[in-house]
Formats: sequence, structure tokens, C-alpha cells
Amino acid sequence: MSDTTAATLDRPPAVVAAERSGTVARALPWVGAIIAVAVVVVAVEMLGSSSYDRLSRGYPGMLTSMLSALLRLTADITGGLTVGGLAAAACLTPRRSRTLIDNHRDLAIVRPSATVWMAAAVLLIPVDAADANGQPLTKLLTPGAIGYLVQASYLPGAWIVVACIAVTILVAAYLVHSWVSTLLLAGIGTIGLLAPVLVTQVLVGPNHDFGGDAAMFATSAIGIWIGATAALARRWRRSRPGATTLRRYRVLALTAWITWTLGSVIVAAVELAGTLPWAAPTGILFAVQILLVAAVAGPILLRRAWFATRTAPAVLLSVLPIATGIGVVMARIPPPVYFVPTDGQQLFLGYLVNTPLTPITLWTSGRVNILFLVIAIAGIASYAAAVIRLRRRGDHWSHGRTSAWMLGWVSVIITTSSGVGPYSSASFAVHMGLHMSLNMLCPLLLVLGGPITLFLRATTAHRRDGFAGPHEWLVALTHSKLLRVTYNPMYVLAVFVGSYYAIYLTPFFDWAMRYHWAHQAMTLHYLAIGYVFYALIIGIDAPPRPLPHIGKLGLVLAAMPFHAFFGVVVMTSTDLLAGTYFQYLDIPWIGSLAHDQYVAGGVAWAAGELPLIVVVIALVTQWAKQDSRQAKRIDRHADRGLDDDYEQYNAMLGKLTTRDTGTAVAQPREVSAPGEHQTTDRAGVGDRPTLTVTDHRKHL
Repeated sequence: MSDTTAATLDRPPAVVAAERSGTVARALPWVGAIIAVAVVVVAVEMLGSSSYDRLSRGYPGMLTSMLSALLRLTADITGGLTVGGLAAAACLTPRRSRTLIDNHRDLAIVRPSATVWMAAAVLLIPVDAADANGQPLTKLLTPGAIGYLVQASYLPGAWIVVACIAVTILVAAYLVHSWVSTLLLAGIGTIGLLAPVLVTQVLVGPNHDFGGDAAMFATSAIGIWIGATAALARRWRRSRPGATTLRRYRVLALTAWITWTLGSVIVAAVELAGTLPWAAPTGILFAVQILLVAAVAGPILLRRAWFATRTAPAVLLSVLPIATGIGVVMARIPPPVYFVPTDGQQLFLGYLVNTPLTPITLWTSGRVNILFLVIAIAGIASYAAAVIRLRRRGDHWSHGRTSAWMLGWVSVIITTSSGVGPYSSASFAVHMGLHMSLNMLCPLLLVLGGPITLFLRATTAHRRDGFAGPHEWLVALTHSKLLRVTYNPMYVLAVFVGSYYAIYLTPFFDWAMRYHWAHQAMTLHYLAIGYVFYALIIGIDAPPRPLPHIGKLGLVLAAMPFHAFFGVVVMTSTDLLAGTYFQYLDIPWIGSLAHDQYVAGGVAWAAGELPLIVVVIALVTQWAKQDSRQAKRIDRHADRGLDDDYEQYNAMLGKLTTRDTGTAVAQPREVSAPGEHQTTDRAGVGDRPTLTVTDHRKHL
């Protein structure tokens, strides 16, 4: 018997089994990565020039095509590892203190992943520029060719954004030590995941607005899922993760799987454009991708006994890269939606708006805005769950605040998914009404709900050495430097007012209106900055640095003339704002674009001023009520002998005496009861007059 066999027999069976499972767990992700590479290589070889020929585009050669596909696979996987690793560091690891994470340990996956992600993105800038334009890599050696090819397609610009984001995360991963910074980096990284997706197939053809919104959720979900799974697998290599880590990962993985599956189904329906799934390569690949992940992830995530094993994350890591590889192959095959005849409206909007605009069509011609509908449902559901939890505990929460919050999100849904939503991309006047509603009305209702106060009361604080939860995340966020900057009055005023000038009076507006994702980002911006503005003025939640009422009033009064002036500028402008875009749409019922712009200016003027006037009235009312409550409290304390104003006043006089004479007061005198008179001799003053402290309040 050999020494190795004897040593194996001497060890307990459990140890041997653990070592074998550990070996399998380390090997499975690499097996999955190799299979993913093989899938991409075989697919690109089989496709050859067929995809380029169908688009009437020159074939750049096998080297360019293969290099583009493999670099894209590398970027997608390492981008997911980076963003998911950041999310796992904030949500799946025990905390070291109230706000800090272990930078060296918790971000160990992030740094190498971000490095490879950055390198792949940098290489993809020239490679995809050549591939998207059907040119070989040698064409890049021609003077001036790189600049021309980069500008001739969307993908190179997207990879420039990804490279900048990857560099930012790579540098910050060595510096950040707090949850808030880690979550902020994860949010920035998510933009990097979305950039190369939103400028390709989901940007084309009818209903591409649905496809774009669904792709946002699906891409983010699978990216975070890959990184969080890798972080969990790394934890298994050191020791068995705790029950809290496993439970949180399971919730995250289930949410990501469901989100990715639903998003992929919507994207598939859009790209197939009515074609049967088995009649097009795109449909077959979507089916294989979704069924493969479901067949592996379903049993692991739904059965607790299978989930809490060392090999579970390894098995998932062997499948998710393969699904990513299938997605890379799909991106290289023109889907059926590419060949559906479209006009200018469907090219830019994804739908038709030929029905003339009337008050009836604004209510009956609605079109679901997936992004804002999902956000609104999440906001309503989380708030309702917090209220229910609070009341089950026996605590009270105002019905008025609950109603304001719910009405705020209902207003968001009505504004974005009624006829106002689709018509806002066709008419400048309706567009201005939509943005004014999301910037002035909806945030006004939402801030009156006091969500942060509710969530802090409804959530439970954990031990300092335990896992952080929603309560700790909210506390860390409310005390972060980021929120202090966000709620700086000068910053809020500049962004709240300046956004209209910077967006509408520059070429940015014409550019952003052409892309669904850019329009969505612009709309999100208006909703967010409106919320911050009103939260600083009349919000229930206390900002990091509360303003006095006179400061709040000054902030509102400062914003009012700028809004009015903006409306006047739009009404009197002789140049058409986004004129090229609206001329491309060629909406027959619009009539005069100049008149439509004039109406838009009037909407901006009226809708901008009236809500601010209401806010001024509400603010003055709050101010008067607070002064009344404070006066009653002071009177109540004075009647009970609890008012210490007299002691503080006498202490101040003593300090003034010390400063004037250079001597200390030997013994402070007692202050008489309220309503009595007391004389306080200032030591060393000589013949100066005697000061008297009198309770003037009783004479009011």
C-alpha cells in the first residue's frame, strides 16, 4: 500500500469528501468559462460572413470578428464580477464596524476583475469600431481611420464609457472603506454594464422602448448575480459561510434569476417581432439560454438542502458564463426585428402616434413605461410592507403620509404610462407637461410620505459586530458625505433650476430625444432632483443639515424667477428646440412646430410657478405652526420652573464681565423664580449701572 493511500485511509471520510468537493468547486467555474469560450468560437466560425451580408455590411475578416466576440465575452463576465463583487461586499459580508468594510478582503474579487474589464473595454474601442463598420484591423493603421470609425457607430463610444467607469472603480477599490461608497461604485458599475447593451439590438425597430427597459433590468440582474456568486464561492474556500450570508445570497440570487428571466422574455418578444421562436436563430438561442439557467438554478435555489453546499455556487458559476456566451452569440446575429419596415416614428420611438392629440387620447392611448412602472410598484410595495410591520408592532403611522406617498407613485404611473408618456416624445408641449409633472407634482407628494423616517422606524437595528441590514444601510446613507453634498442648498438650487437651461437650451435635448434610454435617464433625473428640492424645503425626513424656515423660503423664492424666465425664453425663442428631431418625426397633427414650442413654454411657466406658490404657502404655514408649538413649549417649561434661559443669560453676562475686566466672577448668583426681579452686580465694574433680568414673557 502506498503512503498516499495509507494517508487517505487514516483521515476521516468527511475530510476526504470535503477535499473532493472543494476540488470540484474550484474546477467547475473554469469548466464553464472554457465551454463559454468554445461556444463563442464555434458560433463565430460557423456564422462567418452571413451576419454581415444580411446587413449589407462588409466582412472584416475572421480575426476581427473572433477578437471582437471574445473580448465582448471577457468584458461581460468581468464586468459582472466587478459590479456583483461590490454589491456582495456591502450586502453579504459581516461588518467590521458601523460603516466600514474590510477593503483588502471584501474587495479582493473587484480589483482583478476591474483590471481585466478595463483592458477589454480599451481594446474593444478600436476592435468594435472596425468590426461594426466591416473593416479589418489593418484599416486602423490608416491615418485618421480610428477617429472616423469610432464616430461611425455607437459601440466604440459605449466602450469608452465602460473603460472610464472601470478605471474609476479600479482606483476607488483601493481607497474606499465604507458601505455607501461601495454601493455608489456598484451603481456606477451598473451603468458600465448597460452601456454596450442599450446601443445595439434593443435600440432598433418597433417596441424597442419595451426592449430597452427590459434589457436594463435583465443585464443588471445577471451581472450582479455572477459577481455575488463568485464572492460566495470564495467564502466557501475559506470556511462555511454563515446562515445570514447564505440566506441573503439566496434572496439576491432568486430575485436576479426571476428579473433576468422576465427581462429576457420581453427582449426576446421584441426582437422576434412576431416570428415564431423556433423559426429564427435568435428565438432558439433565447430558449436555450433561459432553459439552461432554469434547469440548473431552479433546483439549487429552490431546494434548501442543495443550496447550502460548497458546490452550489460553483455549479452556478459554470452555467452563468455559458449563458453569457450565448448572449454574445445572439448579439452577433441580426434578429427579425431588424428587417421589419419602419418609418421615422418607429425608428426613434418604437411606436406610432398618428392619432391626433386630444384630452381623450391622453387617457385612452396609454403605453406602459416598464422602467417607471417597476420603480413605482417597488416603492408602493416596500412602503406598504413597512407600514404593516409598524402597525403590527403597535406603533402608529399617519394615514396622511401614507396617502401622499401612494398618490405620488400613482401620479408617476399615470404620467409615464398614460397617453402623456408616448405623446411626450412626439409633442414638445406634452413633453414639457410630463417633465413638469415629474419634477414639480410627483416629488411634492412623495416627500410628504417621509419614507426614510418610516423605514428607520420599521427596520430593526442589528448588533455592532453582526450583519448590517436595511436599518444600518439607511443610517450610513443619511450620515454620508455624499448625502451632505446632495442636500447642499446651493447645489440643489443650481441643479433644480439649471437643469432646464442646460438640457433644453443646448444641443443635448435634440440628441437625447432620439434614444429611449437617454429620454428615460433625463426623466429619472427630473424626478430625483425634484424630490431632493422638496425634501429640503417641506420634507418630513430631516436632511443632513436642516435649513431654517427663512432659508427654505429664500430657496423657493430664488427658484421662482428662474422658472418663469425659462418659460419666457422658450415661448419667445425664434429657434426650434430639438427642431431636427421633431422634423424627422414629421407628426401630421402637430401643425406648426413653433406654436407647439410656444405652448411648451407656457406650460413650463405655469406649471413651474403654481406648485412653488403652493409650496410657499405650505412652508409659511409650517413655520407659523412650529413657532406656535415652540412658544407653548417655552411657556410650559417656564410655568414648571424648567426654563434655563436665565441661567444661560447670567452665564453670558459673567463671561462678558471677565472679558472686560480680566478678572473672574467669584461666585455666580442665583436666578430668582420666574416673574421676580434680580440684580446682578458685575464684579469689578465699580460705578457701572446695575443690570436687571426680568421675565418679560408674562407681559406678552
